[in-house]
Amino acid sequence: MLLSNLYAHLFVLSLCWCEELVASLGNGSNEILFKNISQILDDLLKDYDNSQHPNYREGRPTTIRTNIHIRSMGPISELDMDYSMDCYFRQSWRDGRLKFQGPVDKLSLSIKMLERLWRPDTYFHNGKNSYVHTITLPNKLLRISQEGDILYSMRLTIKAKCPMCLRNFPMDTQSCPLIIGSYAYTSKHIVYSWDNSNDSVSFVPGMALSQFDLISHPYRNLSIKRKEGEFSILQVNFNMERHAGYFLIQVYLPCGLIVVLSWVSFWINREATSDRVGLGITAVLTLSTISLDSRTDLPKVHYATALDWFLLMSFAYCMATLLQFAGVHYFTKIGSGEVFVSEDDEWEELEENLASDWTDSQRSPPLEQMNCSAVYNIRPQQEMEAQYAWPNTSFEPTPSKSVASKETQTEKKTSLLRQFWYCIIADEEFRRERQRAAALESSTNSVSRIDTISRVLFPVSFTILNIIYWIIYMNMSDECPRQAVPVTLNKKLM
Repeated sequence: MLLSNLYAHLFVLSLCWCEELVASLGNGSNEILFKNISQILDDLLKDYDNSQHPNYREGRPTTIRTNIHIRSMGPISELDMDYSMDCYFRQSWRDGRLKFQGPVDKLSLSIKMLERLWRPDTYFHNGKNSYVHTITLPNKLLRISQEGDILYSMRLTIKAKCPMCLRNFPMDTQSCPLIIGSYAYTSKHIVYSWDNSNDSVSFVPGMALSQFDLISHPYRNLSIKRKEGEFSILQVNFNMERHAGYFLIQVYLPCGLIVVLSWVSFWINREATSDRVGLGITAVLTLSTISLDSRTDLPKVHYATALDWFLLMSFAYCMATLLQFAGVHYFTKIGSGEVFVSEDDEWEELEENLASDWTDSQRSPPLEQMNCSAVYNIRPQQEMEAQYAWPNTSFEPTPSKSVASKETQTEKKTSLLRQFWYCIIADEEFRRERQRAAALESSTNSVSRIDTISRVLFPVSFTILNIIYWIIYMNMSDECPRQAVPVTLNKKLM
């Protein structure tokens, strides 16, 4: 028993000694590896010149391979004509001065090493306010392979200009460019190219935009000429189609309903002047509010957008409703259903017109009797009886009135165009004729023929104009030219 216990203790001690020996050997190998890497870096950077590009001694340009992985896009501002996106921007190039032989294939270095290495001065031609994320440390990555290939990646938020054409807004498509190039190095020193033919510009799966659908993102290599020389650039265009659903709900549908609501006045009694005018003014003011609100997020462009044309059409119909009631009031409504007769000359004209209506077979009554008939509204039989029994027969006439009832619809055959012209020039003679004709009528609340026509004309014309509007703008292409690169630059494919 004692021997077996002794052997067991010796075995445990041997195992512990072996573990300590292996750990010490491992630590020693890690220390050797770290020392080798530090020695490799010191040797590489000993005579390294970070002021010149890698191939300056050979006299050929250095190729910068670039790719972008986009995490999110937005917001896209029509007011400022720019867009933003969060992406991983990666650049890689080969620097033969950094080739090494060592125990690892790639070295992941601290970003502090960037200050000791040469790197391209890449910038965005149409950038406005781009920045590198620095929480919790600057989001950058640097790797060097044994062949001298350098991978330089950073996380950026890019804000770039996007020249927009808003003629078809909100049924428009926009093409927002991103142009990448060197600020100081010409094509003799640096040439940019997309890293992969199929995956140079990629997106996070499931990425979506609030107001747009990303339909395509073509990219290409270009070269431009400036005063300093020829420069190599990369260009990618994000082609987007706008969602019109928001504007249908917030603008188009309310405006259409307000226009329809203004037509309710065609069924309101034309004697209710305040009701009809108030309804029309309310519709116009509501359209003004919607119009101002819809323009707050749009730039002050010199042309009318598709939304502007729809708002103008809605305004025109609401104003036409008010003008329609003005026409009804002028043509068919004299006073408030009654005609005030206070001028002697108007009474004389009225008596002459009434006297001329008697037939030749009847003997014209005295002027006093005609006046009595006109004032007291005596029917023809009563007038005949009064003619023969006037001296001996007395009757109780109704109290004298200063007004005569009327029918508010004209009977005189006058063309609509001529009546409209009389209304425009405010012809007084036509107005008096209307008053005399209205004095011969008996009803006061008859339906105006203008209202009857408007009940059909306004809805039908508005529907036809809407059909034409949507057909035109759903099939119309943008007329504004796309200028991804400034027009002062000479573009050519590489």
